[in-house]
Amino acid sequence: MLLCEKETEKMDNIDAMFSDLLGEIDNLSQSLMPPADTPGGNNALQTDRTFSIGFTDLNESLKELEDHDLDALMADLASTTLECNFPTDQQADSYANNEIPASGMIQQPETAAELPPPSNSAESSGGLQMSEPQTKGDKIKLALEKLKEAKVRKLIVKVLMSDGSSKTLMVDERQTVREVLDTLFEKTHCDCSVDWSLCETNPELQIERGFEDHEHLVEPLSAWTRLSENNIYFASRPQKYVMFKNPQVFYMWKKKKACLSEINEQAKQLLLQEHFGGSTLIVPDLEGTLYLKEDGKKVWKPRYFVLRASGIYYVPKGKTKSSSDLVCFLHFDKVNIYNTKHFKLKYRAPTNFCFMLKHPCIQKESDYIKFLCCEDEHTLLLWVNSIRIAKYGTALYKNYQAAMERAHPSASHKDRYNSKVSTQPAPPKTTKVEDYPHEPPPDFIPPPPPGHTQV
Repeated sequence: MLLCEKETEKMDNIDAMFSDLLGEIDNLSQSLMPPADTPGGNNALQTDRTFSIGFTDLNESLKELEDHDLDALMADLASTTLECNFPTDQQADSYANNEIPASGMIQQPETAAELPPPSNSAESSGGLQMSEPQTKGDKIKLALEKLKEAKVRKLIVKVLMSDGSSKTLMVDERQTVREVLDTLFEKTHCDCSVDWSLCETNPELQIERGFEDHEHLVEPLSAWTRLSENNIYFASRPQKYVMFKNPQVFYMWKKKKACLSEINEQAKQLLLQEHFGGSTLIVPDLEGTLYLKEDGKKVWKPRYFVLRASGIYYVPKGKTKSSSDLVCFLHFDKVNIYNTKHFKLKYRAPTNFCFMLKHPCIQKESDYIKFLCCEDEHTLLLWVNSIRIAKYGTALYKNYQAAMERAHPSASHKDRYNSKVSTQPAPPKTTKVEDYPHEPPPDFIPPPPPGHTQV
């Protein structure tokens, strides 16, 4: 009997603890919900954060758009809104079968007496607006309304140039960085070199990262806070595809630099084919001593790191360099790699050749950021680009091939033409009359026609 009372008391304590836990969860969820009395302000904040990058407000960003870009935005938004209003194919089939959706989302067609009078061609082409906006202010006002109704997320982005000027672009979530670069090539009329890159900078953390060409630009920009001072630069970065221009530096890094400089172009192509042309990617077998910054301290300690396809590993103190003793330091699937500036002054780093590994949503200093420091610039080049190879794999090589085709559009066509010509047999070279493959000329000269005298 006493045992049953103890079990009952124990169950009552568990129920009480569970009720208290539910109450704490409910209070926490209510504290995270936005206040009901300020819906307008929150909507304004959400609108600014959603639709413009690099501007104080959305209205300013729309004014910076060129007239033809604003017209293109209006046409795109109008078509998107019309797609939302038209029934889908499944709904059209239900109409054809005289079926009415149970949800009531689609209304019955109005009778002839209730139908509005037919609109003219100007009104029908204008979409939802009754008249075509004439001034830029009217277009901006209408664009603000349509942006809130559009299904595809769009951003108006300010891109800074190296000369201090800027370009304003409208980017949607389907566009890759490669497509945005092509747009900037047309706007700036610069050469289409493979070195051009879109870079994000974070002044607070003093870091920079070049976007990869296959990334969708809207996704990383969505991680920025509303009051962020981050910027986007259109700049030339010669080290963007250095691993494909000089693959021997990464896959033969243990050899002397004098031997690496003697590698010809044919050997480079063989290296690329061997490491990127197969079914699996081969990551550079990079290893060496790097300085690691301790969490929350300005103390750097040397550790021996090893690069693998899945992440970075290190050798614990007192252990050997065998694979069984390696400990995982970081995986690449949730982090990006960033170049740093002036970390020797800011964090008392051994050198200024540092790089950072962090989640893209972390925009301020955090204990979840990993800092690593290299001895020299060459070691930094090896680690940063080898980590990019391990993280992005063959997508990085496809980006390079697409950039080369954009920079030299006739190169691939020329190569195909040369290969086609080389497969065809060459005509025989003849220098004498007797070597000519056809019949020899006659030995006599025919007589002239009647009525003509021979000269």
